[in-house]
Order: sequence, then C-alpha cells, then structure tokens
Amino acid sequence: MSDHRLNEYGQPIGLPVSLELPRPAPPHTTLRGRLVELVAMHSSHAPGFYECFTDPAGWTYLGEDVPFESIQHAQEWTDARVPSHDPLFYTVLQAGKPVGFCSFLRIAPGNGVIEIGYIHFSPVIQGTPAATEAQYLMMRHVFDDLGYRRYEWKCDALNAPSRTAAQRLGFTFEGIFRQAVVYKGRNRDTAWFSILDSEWPAIKARFETWLSPDNFDHNGQQKSRLQNCAGKPG
Repeated sequence: MSDHRLNEYGQPIGLPVSLELPRPAPPHTTLRGRLVELVAMHSSHAPGFYECFTDPAGWTYLGEDVPFESIQHAQEWTDARVPSHDPLFYTVLQAGKPVGFCSFLRIAPGNGVIEIGYIHFSPVIQGTPAATEAQYLMMRHVFDDLGYRRYEWKCDALNAPSRTAAQRLGFTFEGIFRQAVVYKGRNRDTAWFSILDSEWPAIKARFETWLSPDNFDHNGQQKSRLQNCAGKPG
C-alpha cells in the first residue's frame, strides 16, 4: 500500500488522517495489571524510591544528578515531580510498594503523539515479567484508551540496555539524532524508536500471549520469548 498520494499538481503528499484530533490529554488514571499497578506519583512514595535506587550506576542515563543522598533528598525530588503534567509521572507499585517510576512526556494531542520516558525500575523488577507488564499497561492506555497514533521511545544512543529493551518491546528503530541534547555536561546523541497505531494490535497480542501465566513454568521461567509470541492466549 502506498504511503502517499498525489495532489492536483502531481506532487506527492501524505495520506489523509481520519482520526479525530486532538486526542485527549492523558489523565492520571490508575493502570492495573496482574503483577503491578501504575498510579499517579505521590509524595508518600519518596521513602520507597530512596530504598529502591541506591545504585549510582542506575542514574547514568537519566537527566538528574542523583542518586538520592538522603530520604530528604528523595522527598524533595518526588515532591517536585508530583504536580507535573508533562512529564506526567507514574509510580510502579508491586504489592503496594514502589518499585519504579516512568512517565508520559512530550504529549502532543494535536498530532496524536506521545512519548514514554523517565523510566527507572528497581533491580527487584528489572528483567522480570513485572517490568514488561508495566510497559504493556502504558502502551495499552495510549492506544486503546486514548487513541493516539504514535508512541515514542528515545534514549541516549550509548544506552545499549535501553535500546535493546525498546526493540524487544516492539518499537521500531528510526535513527539517531546527532548532538541532540546536552545533559550532565556531556553530549547525547539520541536514538529514536516508535510504535504506530497500525502496529499495535499485533504487538498487543504478543504481550498478552507472553504475559499469560501459561507462558511460564513452575520456576517462573518463560517458555516463549516476547518476540516469538503471536496471537492471544487461549
């Protein structure tokens, strides 16, 4: 199928967009899964963040000059982000305890485009189904509830784990914006990834198959990798 059309002058132009725009701005709705729930970041989550994020290496590719030096530092950091609407911060809870945070940002309802960022998960859930489910819940909210047409992931091009995670989750690599950002006094080339609304149904089906309890053995080990899953669980 062609990705463009010709106007009356014989010039190629983009296909018409039938989606009603602007899309709604994301509300701070609680997103519940089987393993985790995502809730609006709250001041009371600060002690949990202080406990979670003690490893300085975990903050290398985030914009803030942290880790937290004290509970008070964590409290001030959290309190400064609670009222923000863009980024819109969520706390990831597991059994009611903070185990990470993430956000929607660069929210563009007029274009139906939204980005996920400021992702920081505790080692407790890194590399586990809980972390994958958190990502799935954010995507599902964007596409199914809010009806956005493009979902973006951007990271430091040198952040290999983030780039690997994006591709595992179904994002398409679009390229690198050179010298795009300066943070912590250093250059950042930014790697861009996206998922489009037309791609979401197949990606959603893979998530639902992978996250099904049937995909894990009695030791909690996956039977099929996310990239290899297809269809919905029976």
